[in-house]
Amino acid sequence: MRFANQVAIVTGAGRGIGHAIAMRLASEGARVAVVSRTEQNAVRTADEINATHMGLAKAYAVDVADTKAVKALAEQVLADFSRVDILVNNAGLTRDGLSMRMSEEDWDVVVDTNLKGAFNFMQAVMRPMLKQRSERMVNIASVAGLMGNAGQANYAASKAGLIGLTKVIARELASRGITCNAVAPGFIATDMTNVLSDEIKTGVMKAIPLGKFGEPEDIASAVAFLASGEAKYITGQVLTVDGGMVM
Repeated sequence: MRFANQVAIVTGAGRGIGHAIAMRLASEGARVAVVSRTEQNAVRTADEINATHMGLAKAYAVDVADTKAVKALAEQVLADFSRVDILVNNAGLTRDGLSMRMSEEDWDVVVDTNLKGAFNFMQAVMRPMLKQRSERMVNIASVAGLMGNAGQANYAASKAGLIGLTKVIARELASRGITCNAVAPGFIATDMTNVLSDEIKTGVMKAIPLGKFGEPEDIASAVAFLASGEAKYITGQVLTVDGGMVM
């Protein structure tokens, strides 16, 4: 129960990696503010947590790219839980396409969600975290932000930007004992990867030394470590969980 008496905000927690992270933190005692773009997804995850850990989760719906809405949500979380100890920025989306044909809309929605959305939440909880000290921020980046990926100019740029942002926040808040790290997943078995053709999946497997896709729980384990007291002397780092793709 590493997170007993702690409160965690997990964005994009309605499904996939975010769902696994929320479940993992709750399983170790954290009270979880389950955040999703849609109320239905947020409620589903919160209900699943409360089915076995009653009272540990509450659902919230917000567009993370909406700065005012995020600020209001953070204030509501503080009113409901009285504190925030852990922030996990997982909300993200893709709008893939070759650079020469990528629309401005597809660029903006990905960067606003993946990068601006993370900044919005970090800024919204920064002051209460500064008062508490020894808090944790974990951003879910991607190996695409480290090595690039054809057809994902918007996604790779947003994740590379998130890695840079992670390092800035780590430096700014280190004197208060607050750590900020990133986890960079490789190919994880989620809705995003399930739509890939068998041909593409086979090609991807060849680039993964371990020869298989990861599971959402693999990312949740990495996040749980970085959010715990065991990682109190780690900050500004990027932990790749990718089966060896980037080494």
